[in-house]
Amino acid sequence: MIVIIDFGSQYNQLIARSVRECHVYCQILSPDTDIDYVRSLKPEGIILSGGPASIYEKQSPVIDKTIFDLGIPVLGICYGMQFMVYSLGGTVKKAKKREYGFAELKIKIQTDLFNNVDKITKCWMSHGDSILNLPAGFKITASTENTEIAAIVNNNLYGVQFHPEVQHTQQGKIILQNFLFDICGCRRLWTMKSFARDSILQIKETIKSEKVILGLSGGVDSCVTALLIHKAIGKNLTCIFVDNGLLRKNEADKLKKNLKQHLKINIRFINAKTRFLKALADITDPEKKRKIIGRIFVDVFESEARKIKDVDYLAQGTLYPDVIESISAFGGPSSIIKSHHNVGGLPKKMKLKLVEPLKYLFKDEVRLLGKELGLHEEFIWRQPFPGPGLAIRIIGEVTGRRLLILREIDAILLEEIKNNGYYKKLWQSFAVLLPVKSVGIMGDKRTYENIAAIRAVTSKDAMTADWARLPHKLLGDISNRIINEVKGVNRVVYDISSKPPSTIEWE
Repeated sequence: MIVIIDFGSQYNQLIARSVRECHVYCQILSPDTDIDYVRSLKPEGIILSGGPASIYEKQSPVIDKTIFDLGIPVLGICYGMQFMVYSLGGTVKKAKKREYGFAELKIKIQTDLFNNVDKITKCWMSHGDSILNLPAGFKITASTENTEIAAIVNNNLYGVQFHPEVQHTQQGKIILQNFLFDICGCRRLWTMKSFARDSILQIKETIKSEKVILGLSGGVDSCVTALLIHKAIGKNLTCIFVDNGLLRKNEADKLKKNLKQHLKINIRFINAKTRFLKALADITDPEKKRKIIGRIFVDVFESEARKIKDVDYLAQGTLYPDVIESISAFGGPSSIIKSHHNVGGLPKKMKLKLVEPLKYLFKDEVRLLGKELGLHEEFIWRQPFPGPGLAIRIIGEVTGRRLLILREIDAILLEEIKNNGYYKKLWQSFAVLLPVKSVGIMGDKRTYENIAAIRAVTSKDAMTADWARLPHKLLGDISNRIINEVKGVNRVVYDISSKPPSTIEWE
C-alpha cells in the first residue's frame, strides 16, 4: 500500500485515483498524523501531495521530517517536493514567474522515475514558488524553460515540481507506475473484488448485531451501499426512500417500482414533499438550500428511526469527491469548494452514528463494485443526481411552479439524450432554470419568459469535467422541443464551461 500525505491540493483525489488504477491500495493521511502511525501501516512508499501554501510561510502544512528517515521511498509532488527540499536544508523562494499550465519537460536522467519516459515530454505545472538551492546529495533529473529544478533525486527520495497525476502530463502514468512498481516494489493486489470482501468484513465487525437505516435514492451510490451493507448484516438493514418533492418528472413512482423489483431489501417509502418545500420558501442562497435539505433529510430519518427499535446507524453513499469538495480530507488543509447534503449538511449532534462504506471510492469504482455485487445495469449506469435534487438546479427560490417547469424541461432533455445514444457517454446531462427572463416572439406576440440552461459534461471521476461537444442538430432539437412544449420558456442556452474553473452543478 501507499500512503499519501494531504498537503491541501485539489489534485489529491487524482493521486489516489492514479494509484488505485494500478491496483495498489492507498490511504490519504493528514500532515498532522503521528509518524509512528505512518510507520505502523508499513507502506511500500509515501507520496507527498501538492498544496496551495508556500513552505516558507507561517502555518504552512508540514509533517514530521523524520518521515524521510523511515527507509521508505518518498515522492514529493509540487508543494510536497518543496517541503522535502526545505526540510532537508534546501532553499525555496517565490518564483519570478508563476508557472501554470503546459510546460515542456526535458529529462536529464532517464532512469528510475523517468525510465521509459521520452527525453522531451509535456507536463502540467501549477506553482508560484521555485527551489533555489538543493540539499546535499540531491541531483536535478529534469527541467523546464522556466524551472531549472523541475525534478530531483537523492537515493530513495524523489521530487517533481509538475503534476504527474493529471491527464495533462502526457507520460504521468508511466512516471507514477515507475515509482509504484520499480522503486517501491508494489504488487497489483487491490481490486473491487478485494474491496467488497474487506468492506463486508469491516461492516460486520463494526455494526455487529446493531441496526442500520439507509437513505435510498435509486442512484448507483446508495444502491451499492445498500447491497454492500445487506450482504454484511442482512435483515438488520432498513432502507428509506424519501420523496422530497425535488425529484424529476415521475421519478418517485418509477424508482419505487424499480427498487422493489430489483433490490430484495426491506425498503420504506416516505412522502415528505410538503415539509421540504415549505422550508425552502423564500430561500435563494445555494448553501442555505443545501443545509436546509440536509437538516430535514436527517430529521426525517431520525423520525423514522424512532419507529424502528434500536437503530444505531445511518448509512450514506458518500463518495470521495464529496469529502474532498466539502471538508478538509482526513483533517488535511484541502480547500473547501462547496458542502454536500450528505457531508457538510449534517448536524454536529446527530443522534445516529454514520457508516459510509464508499467514502474512499470514486464514481467509476462504485460502478465496478456494483457489477461485482450483481447490481442491475439500470442502477449502475444511472447518471449522478444530487441529493438536494432540482432545488440546486433552480437558481433562486424553489417554488411549485418553477419545479413543474424544470421537470418538463429536464424530461425532454433526457429523452433526447437517450434516444440519440448519448446517455452512457455523458457523465451528467441536466437542465438549469435561471432566475432571469428574456424577451421573445411567439405567435407574433411579445413574450417575457424563463431561460433554460442545458449542461452536459464528460468526466471520469467528477473532480474534473469537460463540456460535451454534442451535435448541433441534437442541441437544436432539444431547444426546439423545450420552447415549443414547455409553457413559460422562450430561450435555451448551452453551458460550455469546464471544471475547473466551473463546477458541474450550478449551485
